[in-house]
Amino acid sequence: MDEAHDPSSDHPFKGNIDLDKFQALIERVGAEKIPYICVATCVNMAGGQPLSLANLREVRKLCDIHGIKIMHDMTRVAENAFFIQQREEGYGDKTVAMITHEICSLTDGATMSAKKDAMVNIGGFLALNDDRLYEKACELVVIYEGLHTYGGMAGRDMEALSIGIRESLCDNHIRARIGQVEYLVKKLMDANVPIVRPIGGHAIFLDAKAILPHIPQEQYPAQALAAALYVESGVRTMERGIVSAGRNQETGKNHGSKLELVRMTIPRRVYTQSHMDVAAEGVISLMEKANQIRGLEFTYEPNCLRFFMGRFKAVE
Repeated sequence: MDEAHDPSSDHPFKGNIDLDKFQALIERVGAEKIPYICVATCVNMAGGQPLSLANLREVRKLCDIHGIKIMHDMTRVAENAFFIQQREEGYGDKTVAMITHEICSLTDGATMSAKKDAMVNIGGFLALNDDRLYEKACELVVIYEGLHTYGGMAGRDMEALSIGIRESLCDNHIRARIGQVEYLVKKLMDANVPIVRPIGGHAIFLDAKAILPHIPQEQYPAQALAAALYVESGVRTMERGIVSAGRNQETGKNHGSKLELVRMTIPRRVYTQSHMDVAAEGVISLMEKANQIRGLEFTYEPNCLRFFMGRFKAVE
């Protein structure tokens, strides 16, 4: 939705799908050309913003009319469920686990990178309601990992994941987890640091366009801010802007990105309040000399995943 591209908007569910845009896409390309729509809970590129169950139900209705499946990127579903509990009318007395179950009931399948909400060091899964698709996935996994009964994750890691899923849906855990994000947000907002509002679940997102207005987007302001923060304080963050958007291989031009964000991700059950203080102090200190930060240019740009593997230098 459009509000997702406005860091200052306080819309409680910026992760919602714009139904008019979705309908227009269906009419333009035809439903038969859309195998599925991917719905992410706590949309990472929008600042960790949640979607509402009311919106997801409307998406489900539209997909049912046109025979389109819904695939759920459920990497941060527990955090999204918590925001529904806190922000959506009618869910204040529901547990995070109950809300998560309702979210999943409205989708046809899901993918999960379990290193986030489920608190494990490795692993993830594909879940499907469709037996036919499940069988096709089992056939494909032989090529990449081995037979589905023994390929992929080790038994120890699968056991840890099963425990992590259960613990991630505990209301007390998720309340404390979001509370740590809120603590860091308050320290930054008290210092007038421009961030994406309202807070997301897994991270604080710095608004690099507002912090570095002197750096044009073609010089990658979010990447420049992330690099400067690491040099300043040793705090490692992640660019979510035009570098992440990638480049058009035919025209050579960068794909556009309305947001230039620096993601300060907080791993679960790792950091103390003192760590949050250090991170905040690093950002606040950098704000005082933000005008000294220069834009960047690539010294090495891979064809894909440049936000992971690219190398940069400061523009002269």
